[in-house]
Parts: sequence; structure tokens; C-alpha cells
Amino acid sequence: MTTIKELSNLKGRRALITGATGGLGRVMADTLAELGADLVLVDRPDSAFDSLSTNLTERWGVKVECQVCDLEQQLQRADLIAGLKSDDQGLNILINNAAFVSASDLQGWAVPFEQQTIETWRRALEVNLTAIFDLCQGLTPLLKVVEGASIINIASIYGIYGPDWKLYEGTNMSNPAGYGASKGGLIQLTRWLATTIAPRIRVNTISPGGVFRNQHEAFVQRYEAKTPLGRMATEDDFRGAIAYLASDLSKYVTGHNLAVDGGWGIW
Repeated sequence: MTTIKELSNLKGRRALITGATGGLGRVMADTLAELGADLVLVDRPDSAFDSLSTNLTERWGVKVECQVCDLEQQLQRADLIAGLKSDDQGLNILINNAAFVSASDLQGWAVPFEQQTIETWRRALEVNLTAIFDLCQGLTPLLKVVEGASIINIASIYGIYGPDWKLYEGTNMSNPAGYGASKGGLIQLTRWLATTIAPRIRVNTISPGGVFRNQHEAFVQRYEAKTPLGRMATEDDFRGAIAYLASDLSKYVTGHNLAVDGGWGIW
């Protein structure tokens, strides 16, 4: 009989995480490193790779490689894919985490609908959806020849539900159309891939609820009142979901969208 410890063991496997130096990306990297996976950390120029890489290697003794890539740029994505194909180290896990989020500082983004721009809409779909298609397509040849191949796409509850605008009243926060549209598209892309690159590769999605990051007090109070568990998420709340979908704990799970939202969508 296989044990839970054996199923969750990622030693000998290699995982790529985009947006790796952000709050959620760091937790994902630490979680997979704890389970024994070697890591390829991908993020934009000027990201804080050094402290993260040092911490992971010292804490868990895994191999950590850092790759600079602006995922909005197709040529940089192509270089990333080509490098992974040529380094002969293989790839078992792909986590597409990087995205423009509601709080991203983009012109014509977190503003009233009438002021949201086509240019920024296009930029958001390029990073949040097209880049993920590109990486999944380009890295499938690596994933399909290894054991335990898993793709995890990070979507959002706003890929499932529309925004409740009462939450945002009296704040400078917003919920851009391009964010919800791209995340909804990502959930459907996950389903499409799950049937297309099966049975060698599993493809699943995690849809996080709101993560507490010192948002406006009124927003936090309203959000928590709508959440059965009575609080916003922390980054640590996603460790279990990542460990589950990245490892053989979920080896008969594909095409699934796992909402980690404190029950937000249950009403």
C-alpha cells in the first residue's frame, strides 16, 4: 500500500514557477522545495531572486535556478522555453502563477469601466492567458515524457463570479474587466488542455479568494462578512492545494478547478 508520504514526495522532480518572487509564488516555491522538488524560478527583471534562492537552498537543500523573463514579451518566452528544452534536466511541474492582478499599477486598468483601455486589456490577456498557452504548448514535449507531469494554473474566484461592487465603495480599489475575463478564460483553457494532453499530463486550476494584503479596512470588513470562514486568505492557505495538485496525491485528478476561497462561492 502506498503511503501519503510517498505520494507527496517530489524528490527527483523539477518544477517551474512563474511570478516566483511574489507573495504567493514564494509560498509555492517553499512548499515544493519542502517536498524535495528542484526549482526553476521565473520572474521579471529586478525581481528579488537572490534572497529567495538562498533561503530555499539553505532551508531545503534543493537545486534552485533563477530565470528572468518578462512574460508579456513573446521572444522572451520563446527563449525561456528553448533554454529549458536544451538543458537536459527535464521538467515535471509547471505552475503558471504570474499575472496582472487587480492591484497592478497599469494605466487604464483599475479604473471605472468607461476609462479602462483596450491597450491595457490586451496587455492583461497577453500575460494572464496568452503567455500561459505559450508555455503550456512549448513545454508539453518535456512534460509528456516524465512521470508525475502536472500543470497548475492560478486563476481566481473572479474567473467564476462577477464582482460585488458594494465591497469597493469608498475605496480606491477596483476589479478590472480584463482580470476576470482572463481568469475565466484560463479556467476553460485548463479544461481544454486536460482532455488534449492527457493521459501523460494532468492539468488543474487553483482559484484563490481574496488574499489579505493590508487593503482598505472597509473592504476587508465587507469581504470577511461575505466569507463563511470569516476572514481573507493568507499565502500559507495555499500550501496544501499546491502540494496536492503538484504531487501524486492528486494523480487521478485532472481538469479540476479548486477554489481556495474560504467558502466565498458557497452562498
